[in-house]
Formats: sequence, C-alpha cells, structure tokens
Amino acid sequence: MSYKKIFLKSGKDQSLKRFHPWVFSGAIARAEGNPEEGEVVEVYTAEKTFIAIGHAQIGSIAVRVLSFEQEAIDHQFWVKRLKAAFELRKTLGLVAGEQNNAYRLVHGEGDNLSGLIVDVYAGTAVMQAHSPGMHFARHEVAKAMKEVMGNDLQNIYYKSETTLPYKAELGQENGFLLGGHAEPVAVENSLKFHADWLKGQKTGFFVDQRDNRSLLEKYSAGRSVLNMFCYTGGFSFYAMRGNAKLVHSVDSSGKAIELTNKNVELNFPGDPRHEAFAVDAFKFLDNMGDNYDLIILDPPAFAKHKDVLRNALQGYQKLNAKAFRKIKPGGILFTFSCSQVVSKDNFRLAVFSAAAQSGRKVRILHQLTQPADHPINIYHPEGEYLKGLVLYVE
Repeated sequence: MSYKKIFLKSGKDQSLKRFHPWVFSGAIARAEGNPEEGEVVEVYTAEKTFIAIGHAQIGSIAVRVLSFEQEAIDHQFWVKRLKAAFELRKTLGLVAGEQNNAYRLVHGEGDNLSGLIVDVYAGTAVMQAHSPGMHFARHEVAKAMKEVMGNDLQNIYYKSETTLPYKAELGQENGFLLGGHAEPVAVENSLKFHADWLKGQKTGFFVDQRDNRSLLEKYSAGRSVLNMFCYTGGFSFYAMRGNAKLVHSVDSSGKAIELTNKNVELNFPGDPRHEAFAVDAFKFLDNMGDNYDLIILDPPAFAKHKDVLRNALQGYQKLNAKAFRKIKPGGILFTFSCSQVVSKDNFRLAVFSAAAQSGRKVRILHQLTQPADHPINIYHPEGEYLKGLVLYVE
C-alpha cells in the first residue's frame, strides 16, 4: 500500500530517532501529494530515508506516529497493537476479574496508539479519539477490538464530540459502534459504581485514581473526610470502606452529586456518615470551619495548554492554601493535578508556596502518579500527566 510522503528539514529528525511519537509542523520541509487531515502518511528524513508512519493533522503536532517500521496501517496492525494492550491489562489482573472490571485498555502514546483513549467498564468499551486520524479509523479500531477481546466485550461507545479539534469540522457524533444501550455496574477493588459514559465527563469515571483511592482508604479510619471535586464519588466510598467517621462530597455539578449519592447507595445503602453538596469548591472551602482532618483535592485540569500555565499554577496555589489553612492539626491532604502541561516540579512548587503562605508545618508522605493501565511510553515523558502528593499537616 502506498502512502503520501512528508520530508523533514535537515537535522529535524533527532527526536524521531529517539522514538518520540510526534512530528512538529516546524520540522517539515515539504509534503508530496498534499496529504489531507487524518490521512496516513510516511515520514522521511532530509536524506529521503524512511523514519516513521502516522496520521497527518493540522496544528503544531503535524504527524502522530503510529510506527517506526515501514508497515501497512491495516486491520492486522490494529489487531497487533490492541492485542499487546489487552495482554498488558491481563498481566495487571484487571480483565474480567471479580475485584476489578474497570480499566484503561488504551492510553494513547503509552500503548503506541497516539490519539486514542479506550476505557472499559464491565464489558463496555468507551472510545475517545483525540486526533482526526483516529476518528477516521474508529470503525477499523472497533472491529479489531472486538476480535481481540471476544466475549469480554459486548458494547463499544464512541465519545469524541468534545475531544477532537473543533476546527477540523469532522461532524462527529457520539454513539454505539457495537452493541447498544448498556448500564452495567462496574467494579473497582470490589467496590461498585455506575459510570455515566453517555453524559458524564471524559469516559464516565476516572479509573486513573484506582491505586490512589486504595491508599486513601488506609488513612481514613476515624477521620472526618472532605472529598472536593468529587465527581462520581470515587474517593468517598473508599473512605467509607476505610471506616471514616464522616464523609462529605462536594462538586459544583448537581448531576455529579446525584451520581455520587447513587454510588454511595450502591455500596453503603442508608449509611448516615455520607452527605453531598452541590456547591462551588472555592466557596465551600471559604465558608467551612476546621471540621476535617482528611481532605482530597482532585480538581479538573486547570491548564489544557501552556498559554494558561501561569494562571493554572496560581489556581493550584490558591486552592491548596485554603485547604492548609482549614485542615485540622495532624490532618492529611491528598492533592492532585491532572494537567499534562503542569510538571511535577511546577505542581510541587505551587503546593510548597501554598504551605508557606499558611505557615503550617507540612511533610510529604507519598508522591503519587497514574496506575499501570495508564502506562508512560519511555520515549514520551509527556504521557505522565497525573501528579499527586499526600501531605501530613501539623
């Protein structure tokens, strides 16, 4: 199969020689055949040597690399990549287990499938394309996914309305590529939850906090817990299983609070320890007393791109300063950033500044990241997006 070709400027092939999976527009000298957005293209060095193949797109990232070998991007390619991803999740004990049936099957560059995210909830896969190329390949990907997973997969829901570049004008619609409407109860570390992939954020539930929620459970006994930006209440029901004295869940979204209450009821029906509040997080922190000795701050991404990085860091600093001022002595703070453009050092500096502002003595107990089903391609450090600290506040 012949593909259109892109040629790089002299000396602009170094990152590809180190297997970084992005080609930036500034590195391109010329293109043959006028490639369309989302089309598969081959990338050549200035010396006309093949170096990579991937999806072309408009923007600063001009090609998302799929392979550094000269191979066809066909059905067998998708099967090969998805099988490797599925086998890894089997190795992690996440596939069709009694304790877990919710996991990330494909984590973009971490699974050598740049532009593709797939989360699985009890036999339903929720697929998100973050590039036009993956959008155009969605039916091929769905077919290969079913071939690889067999009876472990009954439904594939495509949810990319908000993840694709809006300027691409792809006319994308959310909908089922396989199966039909399904609302199974998913299981994470033996706890149950409803995942609202139809109308909820991202793919319906944040499976990337699985390990960090387990850690929180160990610190919860006898504590008064505040779960800020609770979304579907993940940290809340772990805290309850960990024998917390009380658990308060806060989110500005009424729908999120409804789902949190639904999930708490699924695991702890009629338990009086839990209460949920649909209110702005900053307002809640301003108005609350020093009632809590375990606080979780897991806000949505404050920075989607580098242009707003400074504002994002100020947001993290302001948020954490409020928590430091209000948390009880001997309290524990779980604080996170899921902004890819915020580095670990930047986040730590923002939290450090917040601690200094509050005048409290603070010690780091744990430094947290994403779980193993969100693998980081060693050649693509940008894939490490989730940062967290567990802090002891005197």
